[in-house]
Amino acid sequence: MTKATRSTTKRISSAPAKTMTRRQIPPLLKAALDAALEKKAEDLVVLDLRTAASFTEYFVIMTGMNPRQTAALAEAIERELKTRNVRPLGLEGASRGEWILMDYGWFIVHIFSPAARDYYALEKLWSDAPRLSA
Repeated sequence: MTKATRSTTKRISSAPAKTMTRRQIPPLLKAALDAALEKKAEDLVVLDLRTAASFTEYFVIMTGMNPRQTAALAEAIERELKTRNVRPLGLEGASRGEWILMDYGWFIVHIFSPAARDYYALEKLWSDAPRLSA
């Protein structure tokens, strides 16, 4: 006879995710959000992953309407954080502009084209995470 084993997979709840307030966002992350909003980022969302993931604390997800805007968003965020002596650990996708990923360690910025954002649907994947829509 074998014992029943507990599943190690995470259950996805159908309950709505909790919301965060802008006051709960760390100052460095606020600076990145402000830089993105100045460049007219669309559908800006911050997901709090501190209890859901071990690889980062926050996802910042936004949409740029075309490759030129996605590049401008990434450049504005990078420039603003560089003034605070913070540089990304990694930067991917800037040449194509469909999905730009900026890894700052404790937070990760995802800049999507509308089609790529719909396809990858990170908000649905991390639907249990508390969120802030800016």
